[in-house]
Formats: sequence, structure tokens, C-alpha cells
Amino acid sequence: MKIKGYIYSISFHEDETDLCRLEMRSLFPEDSISASGFVESNLELDESRSPFMKGRVDILAESEVFNELLSEVSEMELIEASYKVVFIKGDGNTPFSDRKRMEREAGAYIEGKVDLLDPERTYAVMFVNGRWVFGYYHKSKSVWLEHQNKPNQYSTALSTRLARAVANIAVPHPSGVKAIDPCCGIGTVLIEALSMGIDIVGSDINPLVTGKARENIAYFHLSGEILLQDIKEVQGEFDVAVIDMPYNLCSVLPYEEKLEMLKSARRFAKKAVILSIEEVDEAVSQAEFVIVDRCTAKKGSFKRNVLVCK
Repeated sequence: MKIKGYIYSISFHEDETDLCRLEMRSLFPEDSISASGFVESNLELDESRSPFMKGRVDILAESEVFNELLSEVSEMELIEASYKVVFIKGDGNTPFSDRKRMEREAGAYIEGKVDLLDPERTYAVMFVNGRWVFGYYHKSKSVWLEHQNKPNQYSTALSTRLARAVANIAVPHPSGVKAIDPCCGIGTVLIEALSMGIDIVGSDINPLVTGKARENIAYFHLSGEILLQDIKEVQGEFDVAVIDMPYNLCSVLPYEEKLEMLKSARRFAKKAVILSIEEVDEAVSQAEFVIVDRCTAKKGSFKRNVLVCK
């Protein structure tokens, strides 16, 4: 069955608006989250890739008139061992009774057993971008939630939700991309990146955390290299570096040290995604990086700057 495109349902808290939009700009060239909360694209991505994705519809049929959409569905000769049809909220405000009717009417053209609890195949009906759409539906799994239960925790570490978004911003399309997290801490970004098949290595100057990072990665049955080394000692070339600038609630990292870290990253990485609770624009510029995109990731009153640099 030919797929005509993909629709991703997106959901985020108001504090995450900037972060979500930056991630979507990185993943999709269309750079468009609709007011209803979805992205339409020709790119097929795993629906569990982003912490903001709730599901994906693979478009099989589309029409401006719902009855004409049903006519297209009837010609597909769909046969399933078990199935169900769900209505996905898109544009407009379709009454509940109409949504249920549309699910039944679309399902009437599918041969097989209806199973509302555990079907082998789920189909979707939705109204989006001025037309009705019918297709396969894939509900996302909150993989990042499972990663919250690491054996080793760190009070100032990124949340798994933010770490997953940052990994996607850094490496939106992993094929052939080599990445590094040279200040990996307990491995929060590494876990998210490795779980998505990103080729990434980690390193840290602190021997107290590198061992914990290895334990955390192994706990989720992932494998990745973690080295004990200063960022200034990193060898080789990488397509991208993710740098969560070290900080302490009781002290501030000296400007010269921040600059030295960024200059080191410029030496071994073509691109960098930099996270900092402080303003680092001047140091980024002095390190000869150019900021090409940015956002502020919020969690209550706590803020982190996320800079995409090349």
C-alpha cells in the first residue's frame, strides 16, 4: 500500500514551546507545527523518536469530502486479522458522536475482527489541512520515561525529556553521523542518543561520574564507549558535539575556562549543541562557532540556553 505522507501529533507544555519548536525545526525541513498540534511531512521518523510526538499517521487516502474518502477506503480491499479505527484530533472541533460514527464507517470497509484493546493493526481518521485523511496509526511509546529510573542520579543532570530533545537537535538524521558528548556526566544524553541508534561516544574529566555513566548505560542494555579525559584531550574528528557546560549552584565557571572548552570543541567538531545556564554567546563567537539556531528550555524558574552552533 503506497504511503502518501506522514502526520505527527505533537504535544508540549507551554514551558517547552521553544524547545519543541527547535527540535521540530531540526527534524523536519518544513518547520511547521500547526495550531492544532501536528507536523505534516514526507519524512518517515519513528513515532517514539521525540518526547513531544504522540503518534504518527501514515496517509493512505485523502479527500476534501468524508464520503469520498470512504469511497477510496472501500477500494483498498483491506484485510486484517484484527484491527480498530481511531479518530485523531486535527483541525476543527468534530463532535464526539460524529467521531465515533466516522470510526465505524471507515472500519466497515476493513475485513477482519474488530479488537479495541489489542489489535494487530490500528487505522486513523482525521481532518487536517483542509481535507480528510485515512491511514495507518502508530502510537508513540514514552521511552525516555523508562530512562528516568537510572541506578545513578545526579541533581544537576538534564531531565531525560530534555536530553532526548537535545540528542535529536544534535543528530536529527543519524545515518553516517559521528557524535561525542565530551562532558557526559552520568550519561543522560548518551542513554537517549544510544537508544535511538545514534553513533556517539562519551567522555568526562571526572572519574567519579564516568563509572556511573557506564553503569547507567549497561542498566538499559545499551553499549557505548565512555572515556576518562578532559575535553582538551579529545582526539579525532566528529560531526557534532553535545556540550552541557559544567556548572555548580554555588560557583560560576570562569570565562577563560568556558572559552577553552569551546575552542577545544571547535577543534574536533564541525557542529556543536551547547547547553548553558549562563550567557555564553561571546565565548561561542571567540571560539569561532556561529550560532545558527537557539532556544530557552524552561522548567519552572530554571532556564537553560540551548545553542546550535556551526
